[in-house]
Amino acid sequence: MDHIATQPDMRQLIALGGNQPSAVGDPAQTLHAAIKQISFLGVEVERVSTFYQTPSFPPGSGRDFVNAAIAVRSGLAAPDLLALLHEVERHFGRERLHRWGARTLDLDLIADGDRIVPDAATFDHWRGLTLDQQKTEAPTQLILPHPRLQDRAFVLVPLADIAPDWRHPVLGLTVLEMLARLPAEERAEVRPIGAS
Repeated sequence: MDHIATQPDMRQLIALGGNQPSAVGDPAQTLHAAIKQISFLGVEVERVSTFYQTPSFPPGSGRDFVNAAIAVRSGLAAPDLLALLHEVERHFGRERLHRWGARTLDLDLIADGDRIVPDAATFDHWRGLTLDQQKTEAPTQLILPHPRLQDRAFVLVPLADIAPDWRHPVLGLTVLEMLARLPAEERAEVRPIGAS
């Protein structure tokens, strides 16, 4: 019998980004519309971060991004929530042509409560890749927490708006603690939209 796996009610954290217009407008408009679409599909969106303008990653790879984060409760197991997020990406014209390429919408499942998926050893393997390896290697399975979240100001700054005290189940650090470990210049590059 086909069914969607459910799980205890835990907060799931999602990072959003985009640097190309979609059918609904510019990247900020696309992110707003994507959040509405996620809610329409039955996911309870509890918190929405400020929207931020951030340099493209890796540097020089395209236009600046708009990034944000949301905290949700879905009742879905992580793989099923990820499948829903990929459906929303496709709805807004996302094409996966190049790793870290320009995109209309990127929805990354960052954390599923305090779960480690599939296990700590697999997380450690993907966390330990060099930047050159990251450019060419991608996991074929879901890894949670996202193995790069502690390295990326464009993820941590929005997460600090909505889940500052969430504690990384492998590293043992809160979002605010991980953010404080990043260089000040990287944190400063993530600017609230509308701020001068």
